[in-house]
Amino acid sequence: MVPACGGDGRGRSPLSPLLGCLVFLLLIFAVCGAEAQLQPLPALEVASYNYTSFDEGNSRELAELVYSREARISQGALQVTPDTANLVVRDEILANKSGSVLLRRRFTLWRRVDGDKGGQPAATAVPPQPRGGTGNANGTAPRVQVVSFNTTFSINVFQLTAQRPGEGLTFVIAPSRDDPPPGSHGGYLGLTNATLQKAGPAANRFVAVELDTFKQVHDPDDNHVGLDVGSVVSSKTASLNDLRIATNVTTATNYTVWIQYDGVARHISVFFNVRGRPKPSSPVLESPLDLSEHVPETAYLGFSASTGTSFQLNCILDWSLSIEVIPDKKSNTWLIVVAVVVPVSLAAVAVAAFFLTKRLRARRSMERRQERLGHELNNLPGMPRVFEYDKLRKATRNFDERLQLGKGGYGMVYKGVVPADDGRPEATMEVAVKRFIRGDSRGVSDFLAEVQIINRLRHKNIVPLIGWCYKKGQLLLVYEYMPNGSLDQHLFRRGVHEQRPALSWESRYAIVRDVAAGLHYVHHEHTHMVLHRDIKASNVLLDASFRARLGDFGLARVLEHDRNSFTDLNVAGTRGFIAPEYSVGHKASRQTDVFAFGALVLEVVTGQYALRTQDLRCPLLTDWVWQMHGRGALLGAVDQGLGTAGFDHDEAGRLLQLALACSSPNPGDRPTMPEVLQVLNKASPPPEVPPFKPQFVWPPEGGAHFDLGDIELSVTTNRTTGNGASSTAMATQDTAPNSSEGYFPVLSSGR
Repeated sequence: MVPACGGDGRGRSPLSPLLGCLVFLLLIFAVCGAEAQLQPLPALEVASYNYTSFDEGNSRELAELVYSREARISQGALQVTPDTANLVVRDEILANKSGSVLLRRRFTLWRRVDGDKGGQPAATAVPPQPRGGTGNANGTAPRVQVVSFNTTFSINVFQLTAQRPGEGLTFVIAPSRDDPPPGSHGGYLGLTNATLQKAGPAANRFVAVELDTFKQVHDPDDNHVGLDVGSVVSSKTASLNDLRIATNVTTATNYTVWIQYDGVARHISVFFNVRGRPKPSSPVLESPLDLSEHVPETAYLGFSASTGTSFQLNCILDWSLSIEVIPDKKSNTWLIVVAVVVPVSLAAVAVAAFFLTKRLRARRSMERRQERLGHELNNLPGMPRVFEYDKLRKATRNFDERLQLGKGGYGMVYKGVVPADDGRPEATMEVAVKRFIRGDSRGVSDFLAEVQIINRLRHKNIVPLIGWCYKKGQLLLVYEYMPNGSLDQHLFRRGVHEQRPALSWESRYAIVRDVAAGLHYVHHEHTHMVLHRDIKASNVLLDASFRARLGDFGLARVLEHDRNSFTDLNVAGTRGFIAPEYSVGHKASRQTDVFAFGALVLEVVTGQYALRTQDLRCPLLTDWVWQMHGRGALLGAVDQGLGTAGFDHDEAGRLLQLALACSSPNPGDRPTMPEVLQVLNKASPPPEVPPFKPQFVWPPEGGAHFDLGDIELSVTTNRTTGNGASSTAMATQDTAPNSSEGYFPVLSSGR
């Protein structure tokens, strides 16, 4: 038989040298690993605290100690539970109390030195598994370093009455600095309460050495030392036969307690003797104790105590403590910072680049819009004055809110003072500056539409446009300032306008005539027919003489000579002023403006809103006035604030009948604006109206006609309605309909 290996190497596998090297390396790693596992734990520094007595107001003690509500310093000692010299209320003050005094510093009592990935915060780290468990991936329990400490303190537990004392004093390792839990008096020693005690050690992460003076059912007697581990039922006790913890006047004795804890051996020893005598050679109590299994990684050291129906004074006379200090974990903050900051910085750069590009595109787009706008405005015939943006900003004190006249979906209107255009440097004039919020192409279209319309109108009952400005996306129109505000402020007198006097009948009649004249002008006298499409009280402005001016042509439309109507995709305007045929067929005409004028006249005469939200049975003002007319009590609809002698009865009847005719559901029954002016000028009698409101007929006489060109036009230039909605949706108002609140009181159609 040939040998597997011989001196001459015959029969040896060619892998043998490699296998030998591998075994050799494994042996080296094993030895190194064993040596690493046998490395001693690092030596720890020791922190010391020494209090030979306790003085009220001592700054060091105030800085280093934390007292519960019932604890304090008194007569040179820590009074862990209350003390009083008032014999009358002594029982009430001292009975059934608990307290604690702890060092403010949080100590790290144990730490994993291998197998710990540092994934949990120190204060909440789960303690390692008991020995024999599988703690690491290799199946071995993780090594845990536990601190050692020695503490010595002297006590005076004084019995105040002839009755038995109660309950006890502890040296405690506590999970937090909070006050003792509610209900922790009596046998719970300021450590726990009935609920937490029932929950078990998992809810009570404390270890305490108790000096108990009251026998509970689980205690051996009323004078013993006990080790409490997550429970007031001691895991080990020792009776103090010859030494009474609680003393009285005749047996007054102070004691010293020594507690030694060996973190390496996981062992605790307690010594007890009369104060002034040496520490005994043998402990009164000793027990194995692994703190890492029973308390959090970080905890607090100090004292707790309690009294029950029987009570005692629990006093600490002096205290010293020496404890090993585990250094803080080496911080990997810089790695975290790098890991976080670098990606965040890159993301920030990317975001900044994105927004910079977007801003540059927006700027180029704005410049193109400004160039287009300037070209179109400069080519308008009789174009009004161009204002510099800085001058308008100065005129409105940088658009000061206190100068705000109104606001809406398109922006705000501000009062301002600008130099007059007569060449005199000292001359000024008051203006209303309408500032558009939107500067995009839609906003520019709205701006242009209003300018192109209002620039053509020249009439004493139309609010005149003075000038315009467009710079850096800011769209501004400058109108003549109307010092008496809008009509609705005087009619309804809400809020800040509540103190305004009621409009006289003469002013009301004149205002109606002025509005009619302005509407007649845009319908019949101007070169092109203009449909206002938003007649209402907040769009009627009053000058210094209370002459009415029709304002805000933001929803207006100019019609060519061959057209009499404008068809919109949906409905623009304000509820209560929208004609029924426009609501159904979306076709605006002179008759739809007349309908809105009729609703306005009813508001002027009655002093009520076109929408009567307070009367759900008859929410439309037109319906209510028609009911009054049907009962033969038409003049009963006149504003009650005027009184029976405060208005001209003939003029009131004339206006009410005219308003009902204008508000007829059927457009063919409504008068034209020339006919309206004849009635208002008393050149013709008021129109006859039936006693009951006619039924709305659809389609109207002649049928409903739609012009595709008109619809296409409305798509390209649709506007914002009274509540800020697009003209492709009917305007709605939820509160105070047809008022100027939420609208422009000076230049308002509700934008």
